[in-house]
Amino acid sequence: MKKNDASIILYGIPNCDTVKKSRTWFTEQGLDYQFHDFKKQGVPASQLPGWLAAVGWQKLVNRQGTTWRKLDADTQAAVADDASATALMLEHPSVIKRPVVEWSRAGHTQVSVGFAPDQWQAWRVTAPKG
Repeated sequence: MKKNDASIILYGIPNCDTVKKSRTWFTEQGLDYQFHDFKKQGVPASQLPGWLAAVGWQKLVNRQGTTWRKLDADTQAAVADDASATALMLEHPSVIKRPVVEWSRAGHTQVSVGFAPDQWQAWRVTAPKG
């Protein structure tokens, strides 16, 4: 398979340990990827609907993280659907579980959340050859 047979975008925050581990995995596999820094480039609002459709807001919103725990109880309780989760993620990018990876090939995009090397390897192996 060619090195550049897919378009891979890894979204996250550079100092996040899980993002660092993911970036290292992609590099070690010889896979080219683009890094989108939530801190510098913001959350791509146009991508959120696709992420929500692929994995659901319950997986995308990191309710175990520091950012979530620092939110007041009313704000936490208000997150109950895609719309409220989207508003929260746009206001507090650090509440998004990281990394979000978009793996696109032949007009089809797959989305993962968190460190998922088994999933990424499966996408790599089962990809149609171009």
